[in-house]
Amino acid sequence: MTGAAAGRDTIALRGIRAWGRHGADPGEQDVPQPIDVELVIEFDAAAARASDDLRDTIDYAALHAAVVGIVAQASCRLLERVGELILDAAMRDERVVAARVTLAKPGLLAGATPVVTVGRTRPA
Repeated sequence: MTGAAAGRDTIALRGIRAWGRHGADPGEQDVPQPIDVELVIEFDAAAARASDDLRDTIDYAALHAAVVGIVAQASCRLLERVGELILDAAMRDERVVAARVTLAKPGLLAGATPVVTVGRTRPA
């Protein structure tokens, strides 16, 4: 997903901060901690561009709610697993041909921020 291919457009949700109980180290799942999320999806938005109708595009408010809900409700040891759950939600819409999610735990490692990116492309 390095750029929009023919027939592919991009919606990106940046700056999502959700609170969740994720981590493999002792105590990490005891209290919610901030998780910063960026979700990028690719789909063909030609119909939406022509119609100017929300039904013809991906509802990014619904995607945002799904991301926040997953981070808040799931409890995973690995950010990779949280990312997989978010990819599952994003790919439920058959129009989505590819998705990438980046998750970060700000300030976890003495000020450093671990970041994990996972992606999926729908088989042709």
